[in-house]
Amino acid sequence: MQMGDETRQRVKFTDDRVCKSHLLDCCPHDILAGTRMDLGECTKIHDLALRADYEIASKERDLFFELDAMDHLESFIAECDRRTELAKKRLAETQEEISAEVSAKAEKVHELNEEIGKLLAKAEQLGAEGNVDESQKILMEVEKVRAKKKEAEEEYRNSMPASSFQQQKLRVCEVCSAYLGLHDNDRRLADHFGGKLHLGFIQIREKLDQLRKTVAEKQEKRNQDRLRRREEREREERLSRRSGSRTRDRRRSRSRDRRRRRSRSNSRERRKSSRSRSRDRHRRHRSRSRSHSRGHRRASRDRSAKYKFSRERAPREESWDCGRHERGPTDWRLESSNGKMASRKSEEKEAGEI
Repeated sequence: MQMGDETRQRVKFTDDRVCKSHLLDCCPHDILAGTRMDLGECTKIHDLALRADYEIASKERDLFFELDAMDHLESFIAECDRRTELAKKRLAETQEEISAEVSAKAEKVHELNEEIGKLLAKAEQLGAEGNVDESQKILMEVEKVRAKKKEAEEEYRNSMPASSFQQQKLRVCEVCSAYLGLHDNDRRLADHFGGKLHLGFIQIREKLDQLRKTVAEKQEKRNQDRLRRREEREREERLSRRSGSRTRDRRRSRSRDRRRRRSRSNSRERRKSSRSRSRDRHRRHRSRSRSHSRGHRRASRDRSAKYKFSRERAPREESWDCGRHERGPTDWRLESSNGKMASRKSEEKEAGEI
């Protein structure tokens, strides 16, 4: 299908409406145009500018259009092979039955005819290209094959009646499914094997084999790339897991170190606090013991002072009583007041010493 100017501006070569076989220069609609098996116009877009765009883009990246073209050609060739088998069945039904030996001899004649036709077509092509020497060599080979064909025809003629031999024996071409006669002359064979139809089918079949090989190589490359990427991902995951485990181990070791340091500091603080408490208890005990000993010494001093005072007071009182009887009341009062003052002074002196 051809495009107008407006459609050409909108459509890219990656569009699904564009014929991928045309981009790869193997569309059967283009190859078989003008032959007996002309397929007409393709249902998809054909444009040489899109092919040029594809050729430029395919050098930069792999678009993998070969797979679409391969599917297209495979379906076309499968249909042609189906028609070839049907033609063979029709020939088998219409032609006279012959023995297996005669059939093998006829098949040999057909093969030699095909070889002659291919050599003649090749010689004509080389002559048209200006390679006269190579063309002459191929024509010499054609003469040798013709001699072999003459011998094969003699064997085939002697193996069956003359009436049957004169009957035209047809054969279906395995390449283009056209009919070939057993008694076709060289010109007819050259026209067939050098014709556009037969060469077009050869081109399509060779292109299909090339596409199959290319697709297989690219699929193998893709599988290898996918496998390599998967291995790289697995390697990265293993490394990440290892690094994560190392990080977790470092974190655990850090947490253990922190716990150890914390426990050590706590134990040191507990030891310090226990030492401080023990020192405080010891200090309090010593202070209590000192205060107790001071109080005990003070009490013992008081007791000794009181005992001494009581011992000194008893003879004084006796002397006071004797003197009171001997002296008068006035003298007694004066002595008693003097005695009280003296005793008071002695007590104050003893209290000061204590």
